[in-house]
Amino acid sequence: MPTTTQALDRPHASGAPGAARLSRRLLWLAIYAVAMAYVESAVVVYLREIYYPKGFAFPIVIIADWMAAIEVGREAATLLMLAGVSLLTGRSPWERFLFFCLCFGIWDIFYYVWLWVFLGWPPSLMTWDILFLIPVPWIGPVLAPVIVSLGLVTGSALLLAKQSQGVRLSFAAWQWGLASAGGLLVLLSFMLDYEVALDGLHPPPFRWILFGSGVAMGTAALVLGLRALRKRPPANEPA
Repeated sequence: MPTTTQALDRPHASGAPGAARLSRRLLWLAIYAVAMAYVESAVVVYLREIYYPKGFAFPIVIIADWMAAIEVGREAATLLMLAGVSLLTGRSPWERFLFFCLCFGIWDIFYYVWLWVFLGWPPSLMTWDILFLIPVPWIGPVLAPVIVSLGLVTGSALLLAKQSQGVRLSFAAWQWGLASAGGLLVLLSFMLDYEVALDGLHPPPFRWILFGSGVAMGTAALVLGLRALRKRPPANEPA
């Protein structure tokens, strides 16, 4: 009899019933992420009405420290809610991780969709925004986080589809390293110029080369990992 850990890590058997169950869970996760994006964007609408009555733009308004602390807490709480529903919905460590990536990507994309519905903002995907505040302000054009989120949604969907076909997900250490290094470059492209936001200045040109290199490395890690998985038989078949 398999141990609890082995049972949790075992990929689901392929077939229509398993695929249907996965589809239902993914549907409700997507609905949750879109609803969370609505809540997040509604709060930002209220804040912009207070601090940017003429419309959001750089240089940003420096808010009081206690208000900034509340904003940091709100962002941390949002991440905890996205992580919590993913942990509760997933049935294995891989599923929980991929569900979180999927939820995060959908939430981030629809955050901007709702802002556009409510305010007609951003007027362009090249419009700059304060993207995040933890651990320092992240700044960049809206297009950049949207690209990252599309990658998270696409990559997690592809890997979940593989798992639903009975393929055991695993990646080599160097593939994890490549993906992690790419993610670090993306984060650096957002955070290296954070003092611009704190000093109330206009942002410099975005670090597209750094960002693009990170995205390319993450994409390469995903593609190479998927190629390796294609050569692997389902878990219930002999190798």
